[in-house]
Amino acid sequence: MGEEEDRADVSSCPSWRVTHSTSGSSDTASRSLLITLGCQMANLVTSLCCVVLAAVVVAYAQRRSQLVARNQYERMSSDVTMQCGSLDNDASVSWKVNGTDVKAQHHLEGPRLMLTGVDLSHNGLYSCFQNPHGERRDTIFLHIGIPPREPTVTCRSNTYPKGFYCSWHQLHPTYIPTTFEVDVQHNQRSLEVQKDPDHKNRCRVRFPEVFSSFPYKVNVTAVNALGKASTTISFEESSIVKPDPPERVTATPIRFNARRLEVSWHSPATWPDIDNFPLKYFLRYRPLIREQWQHVELSDSTSHTITDAYAGKEYIIQVAAKDTEIGTWSDWSVAVHATPWIEDPLPITSTTEVDFPTETKTSPIPSSNAPQKAEPPVGRAARLLTFFSPLLLGMLLLFM
Repeated sequence: MGEEEDRADVSSCPSWRVTHSTSGSSDTASRSLLITLGCQMANLVTSLCCVVLAAVVVAYAQRRSQLVARNQYERMSSDVTMQCGSLDNDASVSWKVNGTDVKAQHHLEGPRLMLTGVDLSHNGLYSCFQNPHGERRDTIFLHIGIPPREPTVTCRSNTYPKGFYCSWHQLHPTYIPTTFEVDVQHNQRSLEVQKDPDHKNRCRVRFPEVFSSFPYKVNVTAVNALGKASTTISFEESSIVKPDPPERVTATPIRFNARRLEVSWHSPATWPDIDNFPLKYFLRYRPLIREQWQHVELSDSTSHTITDAYAGKEYIIQVAAKDTEIGTWSDWSVAVHATPWIEDPLPITSTTEVDFPTETKTSPIPSSNAPQKAEPPVGRAARLLTFFSPLLLGMLLLFM
């Protein structure tokens, strides 16, 4: 029975409590006291170990905080003060930026570095070192920027009646990370806003109902480390409907028609329900030699024949689309170029390239008025001598 009590005392390790056996044995009481004292010593050692471990963790965290840079955001043209960790005011420190001594206009005041009239050139990684041993005590990443201004917000429905999207941008850069918060209200309730996966500053909202008479209110707030600014716009459902431009526009000349062009196109692929929400189209065209456009508005046809084109002149052609009842015209489609049919010209031979054959007539006696070729003088003297030879011979015989 006494041994069981001893084992129970060892397992439970009571605090300064002595358990007496029913037999009143003094040995049992002594063993219980020793066990209790042992437990108390173990608890004390455990507590001391916990204290030491906590101190190590705190020292490691402090050391790590000195090695990991912390961000500090400051306004453009302002005066900036950077504190070297938690050093006392009488501590002596030196500073470096991006690994080199600070060269910008500054002054030191104990553990603080002060910069005046900062601009973007002051951006960088600043480190401070405690003298005289040069131990690094803090690292600061300085970011210079400006607070955001009211963003420019526009909303448009190119997928009517499914939904619309809103986009926004800052007219002036902030030079530091800036996020945007979007809230859309309709009929006194907030609508779900989905971020556009392809465009950074754009969100999409589904129409809760079609042909609603309640306006929509969109608020966009720009937020960064130096401040925030917001813009709110309101609009009716019908005012933001604007399809995308028609697609796959083609223009083809018509054979044997020198003044006609056949133009065709497809409705935009983003328009979800062309049957119940048809589109009308606006065609414009002009020859490249003129600046003035000619226009044709069409109901729901996706083709048109131009009948008044200038023969042989190249044309530029574009098409726009609009819901038949509400909204505004889309942007113009990509321009296409075409030239009306031109008849293949017959081959023309230049007169300078024609060789006229010369007709020659053979005759035993040349014409008297035909130009004669000059004869050499020797041949002519020989013929004269032959002509006068008989006369000379006769005169010789007479005088003899």
